[in-house]
Amino acid sequence: MASQDWFEKDFYAILGVPADADAAAIKKAYRKLARTLHPDQNPGDSASEKRFKEIGEAYAVLSAPEDRKQYDAIRSMSHGGARFTSGGPEGGGAGFEDVFSNLFGGGGGGGRGNNVRFSTGRGGAGQPNLEDLLGGMFGPGGQQSYGGFGSTAGPRRGEDIEARTTLSFRDAVQGSTVTLSTASGSRITARIPVGVKDGQKIRLRGKGNPGDQGAPSGDLMLTVQVDKHPVFGRSGDDLTVELPVTFAEAVLGATVSVPTLSGDPVKVRIAAGTPNGRVLRVKGRGIVAKAHTGDLLAKVVVAVPRRLSDKAREAVEVLRAEEADADPRADVFARARQG
Repeated sequence: MASQDWFEKDFYAILGVPADADAAAIKKAYRKLARTLHPDQNPGDSASEKRFKEIGEAYAVLSAPEDRKQYDAIRSMSHGGARFTSGGPEGGGAGFEDVFSNLFGGGGGGGRGNNVRFSTGRGGAGQPNLEDLLGGMFGPGGQQSYGGFGSTAGPRRGEDIEARTTLSFRDAVQGSTVTLSTASGSRITARIPVGVKDGQKIRLRGKGNPGDQGAPSGDLMLTVQVDKHPVFGRSGDDLTVELPVTFAEAVLGATVSVPTLSGDPVKVRIAAGTPNGRVLRVKGRGIVAKAHTGDLLAKVVVAVPRRLSDKAREAVEVLRAEEADADPRADVFARARQG
């Protein structure tokens, strides 16, 4: 960002926070404004898009401690209004003399009458050297120096940025490509790997803010939220599903179909006497990861009929009479007494 912007723009006012606001308050204010002004929320609104870019610029500076320190120093030095323009009555603003008078304690008012004098030579007796002074603030060619005033540090890597996205369960399991809008209004296309979990953070290298000239861009830290599926769940790389079976199928045994995420059902064998809650494993029908393919875990849920025909009721009553002497809860009570 050009130094002139730092003289002209009040980033604190743009975000609506006081100059002594801490990092948390600045981040909170930015997020609140970003949600309101995001281009996806205001399609075709050029004013909102402009404001969205402005708060992005302000947050990029105020959220980076070194940038904020440098910004505050420049704003304090110029009392929030100095400009690097020509001096004199027609200059349209304060000149170089005004800026440096703040550094050395000289009087204001366009530099006239100041005791500080500037020399473009290399050894004026007792005189500050203009090239040395400018070199402390700006690099060769008048470019802002890196790492603060007078620093010899190299170009700074771009700042990392954070973003969130929401995926369907299927996209998270099978992998997907998403397009994100940045604070500056640009769009980033990112590939979401197969099997991403709810709440997982993905580092997208080089997708953050651009670095100084010759330095790499920062990274994008993307937090993924995964919507729930109406039928399937997951346990690691395994998919889970509840499989309803009838009382007769559980008692007598049967071969039934199980749904899969791909849409193609598979057949599984229900053994005679299968209890409610037993988990059947279908190999290779889970999440296809790089080094491993998960399974499909089908949990048997015995469906109790709500209505019975007269004939069915008679059959159940016969079964109850046959099992009159059996107590399925006896073992539970025995183990309860042991505790």
